[in-house]
Amino acid sequence: LELIDKEEVAAIIGPQTSKQARFVIDVGRKAQVPVISYSATSPSLSTTQNPFFVRVALDDSTQAKAITAIVQAYEWHEVILIYEDTEYGSDLIPYLAYEFQQADIRVSSRFSFSPNDSKLRILKKLNKVMAMQTRVIVVHMSSSFGSKLFFLAKDVAMISEGYVWIITDGLSSLLDPMGVKAFGSMQGVLAKAVEMIPLESSSVDGENHHRNTSQFPVIKVSKRGKMILNGLLKTKFKGISGDFSLVGGQLQSSTFEIINVIDNEEKVIGYWTLENGLTRKPDKAKNGKSMSKYELKPPIWPGNTKDKPRGWTTPIGGKKLKIAVPHKPGFDAYLKVAQDPYSKEFIITGFSHDVFEEALALLSFPVPRKLIPFPIGPNGGTYDELLFNVTNQTYDAAVGDITILANRSQYVDFTLPYLQSDVSMVVKIKDDERNNMWIFLKPLSWDLWLTTGVAFVCTGLVVWILEHRINNEFRGSAHQ
Repeated sequence: LELIDKEEVAAIIGPQTSKQARFVIDVGRKAQVPVISYSATSPSLSTTQNPFFVRVALDDSTQAKAITAIVQAYEWHEVILIYEDTEYGSDLIPYLAYEFQQADIRVSSRFSFSPNDSKLRILKKLNKVMAMQTRVIVVHMSSSFGSKLFFLAKDVAMISEGYVWIITDGLSSLLDPMGVKAFGSMQGVLAKAVEMIPLESSSVDGENHHRNTSQFPVIKVSKRGKMILNGLLKTKFKGISGDFSLVGGQLQSSTFEIINVIDNEEKVIGYWTLENGLTRKPDKAKNGKSMSKYELKPPIWPGNTKDKPRGWTTPIGGKKLKIAVPHKPGFDAYLKVAQDPYSKEFIITGFSHDVFEEALALLSFPVPRKLIPFPIGPNGGTYDELLFNVTNQTYDAAVGDITILANRSQYVDFTLPYLQSDVSMVVKIKDDERNNMWIFLKPLSWDLWLTTGVAFVCTGLVVWILEHRINNEFRGSAHQ
């Protein structure tokens, strides 16, 4: 304040954190002195509401789209958000949640970590994360606390195969030479490169955070402030990280690097721009946005594997669905239930079982299940009784050769039929005898021939008896 009044300061450069910037922005607004920040990235610091605030760094909300594009590219449908319980940490979360919602990606859980949390408390929260089935974790923290989190995550084997870690720009300072110790606990992590990195500082601390500029004497208004501000807003050039352009006092979106941490090195596997989406080269022009993982170079995932993690696992202690399977003698190729003589476990095979397993494999999440045989027959139950057990929640579902009937549809829901149901006739195939000249004799069996002969003799005898007395030609000796 003394410099503004006595030395006629033309501009203020360097509120390094969003917390510091709030106080300095208020001073600059009243003195009409431009406040230029290269690291205050909180989206709550609005350049439209503070006309003398110029942010030459991208605010945190811009990276939400880039992170969402990465999750979409690898076809993950659920994520866990881990963030620092501070103003800096919580400001980005609503933007991330919104972008995930727009992309039909579910935030299965959120975990906040306070910078004052003890090691034991952090480990308890990490154990809760481990107990969940989602394995795609997005972390938004400052570099100092983030390094502590990743060291502990490595200790509990969370930087291992099956996990996916995506960090925001607040943690990207761990990837420079100052944070080389953190590399060992961040193998396989994906990061988005940042032009300006927020730094921790305590130059504005304690009671100053709660003081208002109204407590100070009247602040002198700068004569050159508006002129300098207009000059800054008109400044445009092409820098190392892309085009530098300020719109409304805010740096416009540029090209972001997608970085994969491998050993003690950073490997750029691609880029993201608002216009083109994901690309392998920053200057590659395309028609429309790309959301394909094939636009990125193959990364090395945690556990030193190239196989893409599926993003989920079976939750620890999760309840399994009880699936009833009809057990009866019949056509084994359709459904067969056998019991292992040694382990006494049931082995279920057949076409109906295979269709069920293939349908579950298409889901983006695991379905813990236990197949339970249900006896059908004289010593067991009926198919109707099986379905009634689904209705009363003895079983969660039933899989097998179950016919869809109108009365059954009143108390259970059926899936679409995977086999056509109709009536068929099975007949024996015979040789084609249409070219046989004696085919007309086929209908004449031996019984028919015998009956015809007897009828012929009887007919002749009757005629002779009737004609013998009146017809001389039918008279004569017995021999005649």
